[in-house]
Amino acid sequence: MNSDLPKVLHEATGKTLLAWVLDALNDAGCTEQIVVVGYGGEKVRAHIGARPGVQFAVQQKQLGTGDAVRAAVPSIESALTAGARSRPVVIVCGDSPLLRPSSIRRLLNVFQSTGAACLLGTAITEDPTGLGRIVRNADKQFVCITEEKDATESERLIQEVNMSTYVFAANQLLKALAQINTDNAAGEYYLTDCPKVLLDAGEKVDAVACLDPSESLSVNTPQQLQAVAEALQAIHK
Repeated sequence: MNSDLPKVLHEATGKTLLAWVLDALNDAGCTEQIVVVGYGGEKVRAHIGARPGVQFAVQQKQLGTGDAVRAAVPSIESALTAGARSRPVVIVCGDSPLLRPSSIRRLLNVFQSTGAACLLGTAITEDPTGLGRIVRNADKQFVCITEEKDATESERLIQEVNMSTYVFAANQLLKALAQINTDNAAGEYYLTDCPKVLLDAGEKVDAVACLDPSESLSVNTPQQLQAVAEALQAIHK
C-alpha cells in the first residue's frame, strides 16, 4: 500500500476498510467481535477500541490465516459457557469492505438449519484466479478447499471459490485449529484446512454459494483500494 498505515485503516468512501466490515457484522447481528491484530495493532486499537462489543487478539508472527484465528482462541473460549459450546463463530477478513450483511445472515440461517460443524460462504465466478477452489465429489458434496498455488490443473478450472467467509460451531473450530499444520506450499497454517479436518473426522461440513463475487474484493494495492471505493460508491449512492 506504500504506507505505514495498517491496510485495514485505509479509507474507502468515507470509512476505513475495517469499519465497513465491522458495520456489516453488526447489521447481521454479530455484535460480539474479536479483531486479530499484528502489524500496526496499536493504531487499529486506537481506531476501533471504543466500539461496543469489540475485543482484540494479537497474532505475534505472520504464520497464515489459521494462525491468525488461533490467536483468537483464548477469547473464543472465554465467551463460551457450558451450554453454548457449539455457538456459531463467524470468520471474515478485515480488508473486504464489500461484504454484505444479507450474505452473513443467509449463511447463519443455513448453518443453524443444517446443524453443520462448518459452513463456508462461496461464490460462482467466471474468473477464479487467485482464489481457493471449492472441490466437490461426484455427488456435489464438499470435499475440500484447494489454494490456487496448491491446485492441480483441473482444480484451477473450478469456478466455485472460497470467499474467506465461514461459520463454525465454536467447539468444532477449536478442535480443528489444534490439528492443522504447515504441510503446504506456503509453509503456513491455513484456516482453509479446518473444514477438511472436520470432514475427515465425520462431521458435517458444507459450502453454500450465497455470496456475490464482488464480496471477495480485498485490498492489497492502491489500485485495488480505488476499485473498492468505486464499487462502494455505486452501491451506496
